[in-house]
Amino acid sequence: MSKRRRIGRNVQGVILLDKPSGISSNAALQEVKYLFQARKAGHTGSLDSLATGLLPICLGEATKISQFLLDADKRYVAECQLGVKTTTGDSEGEIIETRAIEGIDRQLIDSTVKKFIGEISQVPPMYSALKYQGQPLYKLARQGKTIERKSRAVTIFYIQVLDFIDNKLTLQVHCSKGTYIRTLAEDIGEFLGCGASINALHRIQVGGFCDMISLENLQNQAEQGTQALDNLLISIDKALNHIQKKVFSDEEAHRLQQGQTVCVSEHLKTGWIKLFRGDDLLGMGQVLPDGCIAPKRLFNF
Repeated sequence: MSKRRRIGRNVQGVILLDKPSGISSNAALQEVKYLFQARKAGHTGSLDSLATGLLPICLGEATKISQFLLDADKRYVAECQLGVKTTTGDSEGEIIETRAIEGIDRQLIDSTVKKFIGEISQVPPMYSALKYQGQPLYKLARQGKTIERKSRAVTIFYIQVLDFIDNKLTLQVHCSKGTYIRTLAEDIGEFLGCGASINALHRIQVGGFCDMISLENLQNQAEQGTQALDNLLISIDKALNHIQKKVFSDEEAHRLQQGQTVCVSEHLKTGWIKLFRGDDLLGMGQVLPDGCIAPKRLFNF
């Protein structure tokens, strides 16, 4: 295969990709970057190769807001295979144990999943992108190594049982950032006494976003030219629709762009804020306890 030429267009915004199964999040990112001829791109949290669904990809200056999407709540639909445990927690791994499914009915499942709603503790899986001494855990796992991982608190806002047939349990899960659905499935399987792993996983929502475009559709749009692709982008402002905004005077905006703190008379809640001069988004700042605003991430459009 010929090497793709080096390209770089100053395109800004977020594309809501429906990642297909069988490719890594990084491979999906590189394909989107290539289609948009973008100079800079980044995704907002990996989906496993097996998994499909919403993968927000930030282009250009939007890469500076990736953390806000990474921190957002997520919703998934997961098909769990009861009675089967694997090395990876999903069907891509080797089967390490099978157990008989006895005495498990819909009533028991409904009562079991309710026990996992709220703040729970999870131990991240070895087959994950978390790093240990600079190495992703999944690379160490492939070498047969196991590293002790600290448990961490995540929140499960709700779990809905969608189906239970032929030892396959389909769940819809609304959870906080950092939740591993494979681990959740394994823990539910252990509680049921039969073990479990993931057959299929589809992310249906990130924060307030649920609409998405397939990679195939994106490739078709690319044949129409870059303008057709750019029409699909969500602006940085819209991607941060849940964050308060403040419009500053020219003088205040200049001070913010010089990295200086600006104090305002109006009451604003502490935390992140979008900084505007007229209709132009300048960057992200933080409202300090004293009511002043400090610039933190300035955009260079």
